[in-house]
Amino acid sequence: MTLESLNALTIFDANEQFELCCGAANWVIKMNQNRPFQNKDDLYKKSESIWFSLSSDDWLEAFTHHPKIGNIESLRKNFHNTKSISENEQSGVNDASESTLKNLAESNQLYEDKFGFIFIVCATGKSADEMLAMIKIRLNNNVNAEMLNASKEQNKITKLRLEKLLLL
Repeated sequence: MTLESLNALTIFDANEQFELCCGAANWVIKMNQNRPFQNKDDLYKKSESIWFSLSSDDWLEAFTHHPKIGNIESLRKNFHNTKSISENEQSGVNDASESTLKNLAESNQLYEDKFGFIFIVCATGKSADEMLAMIKIRLNNNVNAEMLNASKEQNKITKLRLEKLLLL
């Protein structure tokens, strides 16, 4: 899709495209309100500005639209709309050892129990071992620091998904 075609979509169709990039309803609404975008940089800058203007409740809403890192079964069952996107983003877990996957699952549960939301990481280009190391480090944070970390990672994910959208 070109930027011009994104700008020309109906609100309904643009909503569908934006929802593939980020699951926060207020982000989707505000992205639509900011169309047309002048160029790709304008799109990315507005996306980031909108994202960081949202509330933590909006961020939490976006986080619920992600499968847990390494949980491919969850990906298949619950996230069929973004399945191909998420599978590609999490391709680093495909070659992981059973031990790493088990540790990742256990760490994911510890993380969710501690912070109240799933571990969010821009997984593109990262191996399962790298993500496991990241989650273990981030488990030492307090909830405020971790909410900010997760929001920054979500912003990276959203930008990558917008870039992919414009390549379709």
